[in-house]
Amino acid sequence: MSTTNSDSLPAAENSEQKDRIAALENKLDNLSASVAAIGEQIEFLTQQAYESNRRQREWDELRGDLAPIANDLYKITVDQLEEIQAYVQLEDILGLAKRLARNTRNIDQLLDQMESMQDLWRDIAPLTDDMFHQLVVMLNDMEQKGYFGFVRQSAYVADQIVTSFSEEDVQLLGDNVVLILETVKALTQPEMMNLVNNLTQGFQDVDGQADELPSSLFGLMGQMRDPDVRRGLAITMAMLKRVSQQHVRTNGTEVRHQ
Repeated sequence: MSTTNSDSLPAAENSEQKDRIAALENKLDNLSASVAAIGEQIEFLTQQAYESNRRQREWDELRGDLAPIANDLYKITVDQLEEIQAYVQLEDILGLAKRLARNTRNIDQLLDQMESMQDLWRDIAPLTDDMFHQLVVMLNDMEQKGYFGFVRQSAYVADQIVTSFSEEDVQLLGDNVVLILETVKALTQPEMMNLVNNLTQGFQDVDGQADELPSSLFGLMGQMRDPDVRRGLAITMAMLKRVSQQHVRTNGTEVRHQ
């Protein structure tokens, strides 16, 4: 009886000791996990501190690089403001800012219109290129045909007219422009053009034979037997008579006075 109790007592102690060891191992495992988690947090914090230091160094370097530029910009701004301070006041700038704020919608509409114009220009750009090419070709054809040379010479003619006539001459020309136009109209009639052409052609025909034509009195009288000569003289005398009558009608007072 006593032997059985003595055998069961060490077994109970061994079981209790194993439980304690298991609980201790569990605590050690939990402690190890906590230490590992703390190590990870420390590593994360270390990395964050390193990144923060790096960004701080970069910011310090950027600030050091921008500081001279900012100082120069500030100095230039001060100098420019000193030049315009007599013309622009702070109230003017504030008023302009308020006006811009009030016209924000108008500015937005203006930007929309500019964008629309840009889109329109993008659409018509190919057409303008074609038109420009055609214009270049047309101008080249005009140059080849001599239009520009004619315009240059016309400018020379106009310069000669301006330098050759005075204001009084131009005024007289204006007073008689109707008569001049009527005369030009009469001269451009087919009958007058044929007459001038016949006179020119006849002069060219006899100009080369001027030395062979009879110039004596009897020779001239002999030509009177020619019907064409007599008809030409009759036309000439009738024309002279008309001119004389027209002159008398135009200057009748002067003729009677004489």
